[in-house]
Amino acid sequence: MSYFNLKKKISEIKTTLNESSDFSYRCYKKNGQELGFVFLKSIIDQNLLSEAVFMPLQTFDEKITIKSLIHNIIKCADVKKIKEEDIIKEILDGRVVIITNFSKEIISIDLFKFPSRIPSEPPTSPVIQGPREGFVEDMQTNLTLLRRRLKTENLVFKTYKIGSQTQTKIVVAYLKGIANNKVVEQVVRKIKSIKTDGIVDSYYILSYLEERPNSLFKQIGNAEKPDIVTAKMLEGRVALIVDNSPIVLTVPFVLIEDLQNSNDYYTNHHYSSFVRVIRLLGLLIALVAPGIYLALQIYHYNILPLNFLITIADTTQGLPFTPFLEILFIFLLFQILYEVSLRLPSYLGLATSVVGALILGDTGVKAGLISPPGVIIVALSKIALYTIPEQASQVTILQIIFIILGGSLGLIGIVSGFVYFLNYLNELDSYGTPYLAPYSPRIPQDLKDAIFTSPVGDLKQRPKTFSPTKKERL
Repeated sequence: MSYFNLKKKISEIKTTLNESSDFSYRCYKKNGQELGFVFLKSIIDQNLLSEAVFMPLQTFDEKITIKSLIHNIIKCADVKKIKEEDIIKEILDGRVVIITNFSKEIISIDLFKFPSRIPSEPPTSPVIQGPREGFVEDMQTNLTLLRRRLKTENLVFKTYKIGSQTQTKIVVAYLKGIANNKVVEQVVRKIKSIKTDGIVDSYYILSYLEERPNSLFKQIGNAEKPDIVTAKMLEGRVALIVDNSPIVLTVPFVLIEDLQNSNDYYTNHHYSSFVRVIRLLGLLIALVAPGIYLALQIYHYNILPLNFLITIADTTQGLPFTPFLEILFIFLLFQILYEVSLRLPSYLGLATSVVGALILGDTGVKAGLISPPGVIIVALSKIALYTIPEQASQVTILQIIFIILGGSLGLIGIVSGFVYFLNYLNELDSYGTPYLAPYSPRIPQDLKDAIFTSPVGDLKQRPKTFSPTKKERL
């Protein structure tokens, strides 16, 4: 009895896939039995198809059945039966679908393959000491990197497919018995609620995960290294791995997280504490230095030391711009140079940065368009910004706001703006976790790994900030 007309069925599949040029099939006949292999040659391993399927078929002398195909002939680990309506989905997932004329049952074999790079140290997270592996665009590789570090049955991976056109796999990863169940449920609910035609990268799902999508401030953590994500999961956080993206997202997120670095845990804890203080000072300088300079120059010059005031007066005399326009011009000049250096090839980017920063800046000063103190202040704030590169985009916007406040209202504007944003951050939370924890609210046990850090052996409890189910670490 013939169940499928192979030629007709294969033609229907080809039409459904719009006769794509990478569509391929192979018909195999033996002793009156016909088998049709349907696949997309661009995303399957054709050598493995030959070795694991076609060669065993040729040496198999008995009558072919679905049972013998699964258990005796096909030499692949992932072989399963599928429904007829799932044929297209399985083919698009990089599987080979087998249709026969002697059975209504359909088989699917996982032979998915695509080019992927080897895990290497991410350019955004270099370390002096410590692991140098980084996530890649292949989800299976990323899951392997996490599984290798967390050899426990409590490591849970839940996979979802999002995007009507891309069918992107998103894995929610957490440690059962440690991660807060309410956070896990909330993350899963938000992932399931995403209705879009495509997810290209992990950043595409940020706005769906954030509690306040229109907020200026970062609300979701991110990492490119498996050791960082592992450490966060051990603290009770939930990770989201998106296929085709080397960036893994983590929730909940707190502001102090970006003051920390993986290097901190691979060096002396006294030095780590010192470096974190430097990062905090760098953040403050980046935020308010241009604004304070403007406020002092325009409104509060009488509190400046006389020698410094004379220097500023000498260097700014005869400039065609007001102090506010001068600082804004220098700020925009540096920002343009930064954007150019990002998009040019590496061998041109460095040259452009040097030419722009040195020649344009020096020429601008000599031409009397900008002043040396203005260049120094803006350059200092831009350099200090990258003590915490994860916050660069948010801080850049805040720099502009504080420049406007300093230039229009003076120090009162700077202080008012600082109080406003501090109050806003104090009200902000991420999945039930206060944004400024462990300082507001103050959580004494979590202060051991905040700005000042203690030896790893003293961190006997998981951070109370994230409400882990299992609190004891040691």
